[in-house]
Amino acid sequence: GERKRERERERGREGGRQAGSAMDTSNPAALVNAELLKRYVGRRVRCVVKVVRAEGNSAFAGLTSDSMHISIKQASPISSLSQFVEVIGVVDSDRSLRAEICTNFGDNFDMASFNQLVQMANSDYQPLFM
Repeated sequence: GERKRERERERGREGGRQAGSAMDTSNPAALVNAELLKRYVGRRVRCVVKVVRAEGNSAFAGLTSDSMHISIKQASPISSLSQFVEVIGVVDSDRSLRAEICTNFGDNFDMASFNQLVQMANSDYQPLFM
């Protein structure tokens, strides 16, 4: 249960960096869609969204892979974003994400397949993704 996950997280912090590897795996970001945001409030996640509209200078509305609208705060200016964007950031609420990194994924992205990947990453296959 929760205790086992906490021990695994601690182990991950101690040995997250592998010798000769530049990749830091000590704080992985869970793959999520809008439905899963509530599970990760206060934690780092990654989510691909379709950019819908600007919300002021540093925020935008996005459509998630499960076709729900969420708000992305502290984001790059919308003019610099492609139609599909991967957002890595911290979940503020069940419909809001505070962006740390926005990566353009271009203007053609298969959201249905990505949503299937998200569902797998949050099921019995979770250890493969974390």
